[in-house]
Amino acid sequence: MERVPTKQECCQLMRAHRMLPNIISHSKQVMKIALKLVDNLADGCHINRALVIAGALLHDITKTRSLETGERHDVTGAELLRNIGYPQVAYIVEQHVFFTNFNAEGPLEEREIVYYADKCVMHDKVVSVHQRVDDLLKRYGTTEERRQMILNNKALILAIEKKISRYLRDDIHHIVGVYIDDGKNK
Repeated sequence: MERVPTKQECCQLMRAHRMLPNIISHSKQVMKIALKLVDNLADGCHINRALVIAGALLHDITKTRSLETGERHDVTGAELLRNIGYPQVAYIVEQHVFFTNFNAEGPLEEREIVYYADKCVMHDKVVSVHQRVDDLLKRYGTTEERRQMILNNKALILAIEKKISRYLRDDIHHIVGVYIDDGKNK
């Protein structure tokens, strides 16, 4: 079994790579949401809790650097983590922006939990998927092509939310802790 960094090792990596305080706060909040989901999984669902913690804490490991370089932090973060011996965490990191090969009927995966938790945290505040997508549309939907990409991504987020929900003991919105409307007015 591949080694996964401990929470303490993740915090050391976050400091070593000079993550900005607001990005650290965001990552810690993503971890809290991800763990709420993991801790509410029905019996028989096997998720590596340590891998979820590491993936959540390190998903934006190179985001601070990317603000200066313009690089894709999902790609460079994954590369960094592979280079230091954490390929499982790297896979989660590279999937947190552009999620690929989603299998709605397959077993629940750690990358799905981290991806979804990231989409429920705007900065360091827990929000609904609808609120998060609205914010993304305002900030990044500068062209029709970008708007369409964001809206397509919303459909994926909601599909992942539905999949995770099937594995939970309680309602996902109750677990995450945000008021959710039906999204029909969005």
